[in-house]
Amino acid sequence: MTSVADVDPAAWRELNRSWWDERTPLHVASPLYDVDAFRAGRESLRPFELELLGDVSGLRLAHLQCHFGLDTLGWARHGASVVGLDFSQPAVDAANGLAADLGLDGRFVCADVYDAVDALGGERFDVVYTGLGALNWLPDLTAWASVVAALVRPGGRLLLAEFHPFSWVFGDGRDLDGFRVVDDYFGGGPSVWDEAGSYADLAADTVHNVTVEHQHPLAEVLSAVVGADFALEAFEEYDHTLFPQFPWLVEDADARCWRLPEGSPRIPLMYALVARRPAAGAA
Repeated sequence: MTSVADVDPAAWRELNRSWWDERTPLHVASPLYDVDAFRAGRESLRPFELELLGDVSGLRLAHLQCHFGLDTLGWARHGASVVGLDFSQPAVDAANGLAADLGLDGRFVCADVYDAVDALGGERFDVVYTGLGALNWLPDLTAWASVVAALVRPGGRLLLAEFHPFSWVFGDGRDLDGFRVVDDYFGGGPSVWDEAGSYADLAADTVHNVTVEHQHPLAEVLSAVVGADFALEAFEEYDHTLFPQFPWLVEDADARCWRLPEGSPRIPLMYALVARRPAAGAA
């Protein structure tokens, strides 16, 4: 991690977009995403997401910061009519190509998440879905929540599934025996990282390696959601994650996740929430 003073704030977005543009083809080809298995019918969504949201048949769903659309199209397979939005053109192109190849009801738009209302033509949705490594790229959650609120129809819902901010206080956590707090849970400003590779391929040879990310504690996330006039309906925390965040996590291949070694004290690695906009005419 380098000093934020070394990076011009005006360049943050372009640095991050270059990172994602370069890594999209790596991710499409990676075993972590396993696009071939998805093409063959494998479920892309997590069981807790399906349980929290329930039947989406016939619903209109928008997926913000959708990357190359695997989870977006997963909801399409469950009967939703979907649109995904991402700021990386290579990711959007890959998503539209995958939707066309599989004949799924989905389309993808390239735009910054803060511009989503205009980019999606002012449409309002039954469900807005987001997360899984999305919020850490955003500097302003209050503005983000207002965008989400503008996209959700009265009575509609937000499903946010995300990596738990508590887990990031341990840095790279390379030594389980010396596992200790090294970073501030409450943030205090953006962090600048300069690391080759990707969470989907740690050994990948990459050029665009600088990113600017933001730590958002749970209180900030929940305050932003509730402050945008959503009513919280469910909040859950989970002791597993979707990638080898720490090198000593143990892969659960059947569940397609990573867990702490058996016998280790459990810590929260992911969380999810469902929140609903008031129905039209509700007091």
